[in-house]
Amino acid sequence: MKKEYVFVLLAFFFMSLSTVAITYAVESETVKEKVIHEYNMDVTGDKKNDHIVLKGIQIDPSSAYMKKIWAEITTSANTKYRIDYAPGYEPKIEFADLNHDGVVDLFQSSATGGSGGLNNYHLSTLKDGTASILPLPHSLNIQGHFENNFKASIQIPETQFTKTVDLSNRKKDYIRLGLYQKNGELNEPTELMIDPVAMYKIIKLNGTKEVGLKAYRQISGAYHADVLGTVTSIWNFENGTWKLKSAKWKQQ
Repeated sequence: MKKEYVFVLLAFFFMSLSTVAITYAVESETVKEKVIHEYNMDVTGDKKNDHIVLKGIQIDPSSAYMKKIWAEITTSANTKYRIDYAPGYEPKIEFADLNHDGVVDLFQSSATGGSGGLNNYHLSTLKDGTASILPLPHSLNIQGHFENNFKASIQIPETQFTKTVDLSNRKKDYIRLGLYQKNGELNEPTELMIDPVAMYKIIKLNGTKEVGLKAYRQISGAYHADVLGTVTSIWNFENGTWKLKSAKWKQQ
């Protein structure tokens, strides 16, 4: 009986090793890195193209979501760099001189896949072969709340902007949700839903040869799909920091 017991244990042990080996092989196949994009661009300022390879690892072979994203850069002087980015969908790198130092920067983005259409962003420079991260514009202070008589108020203190939005075309929905009473009185103070920056666009700044960033932020009412409009803001990099040039409200 003892010998039979030992044989059973040995058989179980070798079966376990086989299972581990198979699992490891499947995981190795799953985490295989993938080349997403390749670019040839002078990012150091020596007037010679550098080679940038954007790579990623999918969370699952059937999914487009990249759980790891990074760039491998080989300069014309054969110096190598690696820049790691946040995970996401459809990653890409755009090249523009956003800090106005005469050398293009690396502006990486990827979609989060959330309902708000949000994206991850990363800005960096390799001027003179020195890799460093550049900041993104600070979060614009936007305030908003519902008011009596089916209205909403939106304020941007930084630009002294105030806007009253008529919501009377949505009153049936708001009454049904218990946000308002039939006479237009709010049941309780309620703030609007103000998203973080969903998207940045590289744009040419008016009256100059320089480029800057245009930011988009969605404002919603009772729920996220209840979109009221969008605040866009224009930013320019000046003296090492981002300066707000303008902010506008566009109603849905």
